[in-house]
Amino acid sequence: MFDKLQQLKQLRDLQQEIKKEKYDAEKNGIKLVMNGSLELEEVRLNPALSQEEQERTLREAYNGLIKKVQTAMAQKFRGMI
Repeated sequence: MFDKLQQLKQLRDLQQEIKKEKYDAEKNGIKLVMNGSLELEEVRLNPALSQEEQERTLREAYNGLIKKVQTAMAQKFRGMI
């Protein structure tokens, strides 16, 4: 039982650590910053792009950033096991 409680504490500590981490992606002058809780913290658009280009680039950058954050979190959790 004590081992389970200790593992739970480690998991909570790791979750808090991950929340503080920042990840970014930049594509065609559009920049996104996301934290480990998958909350988008910053969006910078490129006014030189048309609305259609911005929408496409933003979507591509966001999808790439989500994968980047998920991969980083999976590696951290893998290190815990």
